[in-house]
Amino acid sequence: MARKKLFCELCPAAYAISLQKEIWKRHIANLLNREKFSDTRRTDKLPVVVAARSNNMIKRGPGIDLQLQLNKADNIRLACGRLDGRVIGPGESFSFWKYVGRTSRANGFKEGRVIVNGRLVAGMGGGLCNLANTIHQLVMYSPLTITELHHHSDALAPDPDGRRIPYSAGTSVNYNFIDFRFRNDTDRPVQLCTWCEGDNLYAELRTTEEYPYTYNIIEEDHHFHKEDNGEFYRMSAIYRETYCRKTGNLIRRELKRANRSKVMFDYSLIPVELIR
Repeated sequence: MARKKLFCELCPAAYAISLQKEIWKRHIANLLNREKFSDTRRTDKLPVVVAARSNNMIKRGPGIDLQLQLNKADNIRLACGRLDGRVIGPGESFSFWKYVGRTSRANGFKEGRVIVNGRLVAGMGGGLCNLANTIHQLVMYSPLTITELHHHSDALAPDPDGRRIPYSAGTSVNYNFIDFRFRNDTDRPVQLCTWCEGDNLYAELRTTEEYPYTYNIIEEDHHFHKEDNGEFYRMSAIYRETYCRKTGNLIRRELKRANRSKVMFDYSLIPVELIR
């Protein structure tokens, strides 16, 4: 029996109405929220690097719209300028959308790739999931507490050169109701640094002194599975390991995500040896 369509799936107008409803619901929730968000930025960097990441913002290949990729890079550069140097003190929280703001043309954003009703389409501010995901990776290698996280497919494009990095993609953000948030429950401030050089995005999480623990992300049983309807999904189990910095002993091993992501690139590019 065919699934009944949601109101937002009926037509573009219905989707736009649903979108505005969710935006206003989040505005109201934010007004009622007593959470304390950071309002501090520093141009100088805190001395200790907790975690660092970099990635190329522009994917090139068959079937990829290069202009949307270039627009994505411009969107990320704009958002980086609004996030760079943000300091989150003990007890304070970070909200991606609080600092990036509305992704409108008037605010300088362009059309990039977004996911709407399970399909990749052009949309204003597209590509910012890449930046949110990079920040998510930093937080995963720290003792900070993630308070809001949404996943979308991390199989939007083939893994480059056969390399697979856990959480390389898949953190979803959509102004303003699908947010990425974390809270600093430690006893020292942390600083988020984000910048772009050429086509590359760079991000660091910094603090004043080393934390007593280090963290590692492990992915196990990574493979692709073909469903009865012919669709492929990326499957894996992603764990976070916590180690004592002083002794090197494993303190904790947690399953962070049982990954099941719909493949949204050409199935012919899936490595045959990874299909089960």
